[in-house]
Amino acid sequence: MEIGAEWLVDASGCSSQALTSAEVLRRLFDRIVADLDLHPVGEARFHVFPPPGGITGFVILSESHLACHTYPEHGVLTINLYCCRPRPEWAWSERLAEIVGATNVDVREVTRATRELVTCR
Repeated sequence: MEIGAEWLVDASGCSSQALTSAEVLRRLFDRIVADLDLHPVGEARFHVFPPPGGITGFVILSESHLACHTYPEHGVLTINLYCCRPRPEWAWSERLAEIVGATNVDVREVTRATRELVTCR
């Protein structure tokens, strides 16, 4: 039985300036939430590390969660989105190029499912 889907997104070639801006990442989260009709149960939180560090962001969704980690020194952004119900495809490459300047985006979708347990006697 399918119980959800998880998207693991690795974006590289990103703008270091964008990856150190909580406001840029908040706009990214807002866009993902709006476009995929997700439902935050509170405000997104962002922890900004001292330079040259990046940012860790997280928001709890009624569907599960959305998280990100940035590595401005490498131009890398990683995103994890987990949803307990199906979502439409999202234009990860196009949106990440537009919002953080990503030149390469790798998206892996993982279907989460339960498996019937067999009990040995």
